Amino acid sequence: MAESSSGSRDDAGAVEAGGYRQELKRTLGSFQVFAISFAFISVAVGIFATYDDVLRNAGPVGIWLWLIAAVGQTLVALVVAQFAARIPLSGSSYQWASRLASPKVGWWFGWLTFCYLAIGVVAVDNALASQAFMPLAGMDPDEDTARLITLVVLLVQTVLAVLSTRIVSLINTVAVGLELTLVVVVAIALVIAVALSGNGSVGNLTSRGVTENAPGYFAIGGGVMLAMIMGLATLVGFDSAANLAEEAKDPFRTVPRAIVGSVVAAGVLGMLFLITLTIAIDDIPRISASGSPVAAIMRTQLGAVMERVLLVAITFAFFGAGIVVMVACSRIVFAMSRDGRFPAHRLMRRVHPHTRTPVPATILTFALGVALMVGLPGAALLELITASTILPALTYGSTIVLYLAVRGRLGRRKGAFDLGRLELPVAICALVWTLVALFVLVAPREALVPVVVVAGLLCLGGLYFVAVLTLDRRALETEPGDVDAFTG
Repeated sequence: MAESSSGSRDDAGAVEAGGYRQELKRTLGSFQVFAISFAFISVAVGIFATYDDVLRNAGPVGIWLWLIAAVGQTLVALVVAQFAARIPLSGSSYQWASRLASPKVGWWFGWLTFCYLAIGVVAVDNALASQAFMPLAGMDPDEDTARLITLVVLLVQTVLAVLSTRIVSLINTVAVGLELTLVVVVAIALVIAVALSGNGSVGNLTSRGVTENAPGYFAIGGGVMLAMIMGLATLVGFDSAANLAEEAKDPFRTVPRAIVGSVVAAGVLGMLFLITLTIAIDDIPRISASGSPVAAIMRTQLGAVMERVLLVAITFAFFGAGIVVMVACSRIVFAMSRDGRFPAHRLMRRVHPHTRTPVPATILTFALGVALMVGLPGAALLELITASTILPALTYGSTIVLYLAVRGRLGRRKGAFDLGRLELPVAICALVWTLVALFVLVAPREALVPVVVVAGLLCLGGLYFVAVLTLDRRALETEPGDVDAFTG
């Protein structure tokens, strides 16, 4: 593909080559694009929410499984980045599959992504309310209160997302900067505290803790396998930068680098954070029994003031992650709607002329969040949230299969991200990893209901696919734009 003499015209040309006009405003620079992906991953939030499960299921030694997950997810990110460097359009995997396989295949990619993101907004914001804000405010655990706070957070995020992508970018930049600082400062502070007080032990890093005599520790669905879920549930969403490709400057370079860089940064910082947290445990049974072991460790080693500082930072990180998920969800709805492949597509494709944001698609994401919060009982909501951890693994695995099938047709752009001769071995290793990850997620007995929920979401999509989309065959048989412009 020939390069343009003007970066801005080149960026807009990619959208035009896709058969669209540039409606969304390009405001995201390289760090802002990185912040989108890193805020979605939100390593501090992921560890804060899942560290207790690791201690109870595998003991402190289970943290080393994070390293395996980080390497595996980096391989996946490298493959995703290959697509992002060739087709920089909102909708990410939906666009890639639609143009390189068929619109029918692309629709399923879009549906899986939409389901994951729509549930993800609720999961993040409800965790913000129950695990960070309520403890920070000194409120007793209460499901109804948590749901009410979740609704308020959803509303605030919707307003901000509608007003401006630049505002969302600013929030994420601050959240990411705060999170990076938090992880590094806390890690250093914990090491100093342990060195001075002697409360803690390097031996914790190899301890099975409360699982020392637990049966089936190494069995399928046992403690070791369950501990892997911390990394698998946290190191996802890095492709959100690709979902906002039409709002990024120089997306052929910035988006792929953000995808890979965010996973690498999260993997390294997460491992550092986990090691220092684990060394700082002074009483493994007591910390393992705590509802929030990260906060308990902070309180023990650094005092109540630092614990509150942690909760403030975590609350803001949760908020940043939630608004990124909401924006990413609205972009997948917008991308599918402008191709006429989403319910109420004529409305959902509209972009406000002043804010240059897809307002109806954003409001839909909010409305779905409200419906889930109000309509689902606690157990059903929990199962739905748990099921959402399976959806990205399905999407990533499907994306890698797609890449292996079409990589020979992909053009190469000078200066854009490219693995070169390593692309095939990386893709094969990434596929093997996603199969392992899916097995880890669905093998435990506790995963039976989430698997059924995922199957139900697929059936729901199938009903719409058959009953509605087939009424307009052209919507699933044609693709706007010049496919050759992307395949070279």
